[in-house]
Amino acid sequence: ERLISKDQSTSAIPVIMVTTKDQETDKSWGMRQGATDYLVKPVAPAELITKIRNVLDR
Repeated sequence: ERLISKDQSTSAIPVIMVTTKDQETDKSWGMRQGATDYLVKPVAPAELITKIRNVLDR
């Protein structure tokens, strides 16, 4: 995600990290790397859809 956010041609592409890492430090790291949002597996389909809609509405 860091490469996506630093490349001018792809920097507008939102990145939602989906991972098994559930510590607050992991989330902070992901957001610092350029993630738009962060979800911990397992992810409920409704939660993923909500996050995607929120990102697209920005």
